[in-house]
Amino acid sequence: MIRTAAAVVTLSLTLVGAAAAKPVSRDPAKVPAGAYVLDKPHASLIAKIAHLGGFSWLTMRFDRLDGSFTYDPANWRATKLSFRVDPASVDTGSPGFNKQIAGYFDVGKYPTITFVSTGITGGENGEGVVNGDLTFHGVTKPVALKVRFNGVGPGLLGAGTRVGFSGTTQINRTEFDERAVRQFAGDDVDLSFEVEFAKK
Repeated sequence: MIRTAAAVVTLSLTLVGAAAAKPVSRDPAKVPAGAYVLDKPHASLIAKIAHLGGFSWLTMRFDRLDGSFTYDPANWRATKLSFRVDPASVDTGSPGFNKQIAGYFDVGKYPTITFVSTGITGGENGEGVVNGDLTFHGVTKPVALKVRFNGVGPGLLGAGTRVGFSGTTQINRTEFDERAVRQFAGDDVDLSFEVEFAKK
């Protein structure tokens, strides 16, 4: 009986917390100032590239991501974001193919993909562009991310502050000196990400 009651209380608190954990504003000016770190279990980066001229789009997920930014609502367009990806964490659904793709990335020589923001434009209706420098395969190029601010609100059980973003961009891998198996795979790579950050 005691065990059942405890389970009911736990479930109730979880449901209440889940109900409380949702965005309450999409206004960047309502985000509290401070340092934010990536909530890694709630972050994903997906890459798609055309296979054999477009029969299908090979889809890859990167499983090890990290990132942070420091935020000032009075000057949010000056926010500096840094984001890191472990290219060896690529996941195609096939362990053998994962190793092959990681080999194309030369992960031993270039163990990290980084993005460092240089400026933000837009912001109307929660949408804007984050400009920055992407370093991949030993080459650094400017890249523009189309980003949607999904909102700010409390975390699970109402604890802390959480913000979420969705975004997309496209890069040409040859510009980053990555030309492996061009007879089988296209040059353009579509990238999409879903990320949540928690306030420290």
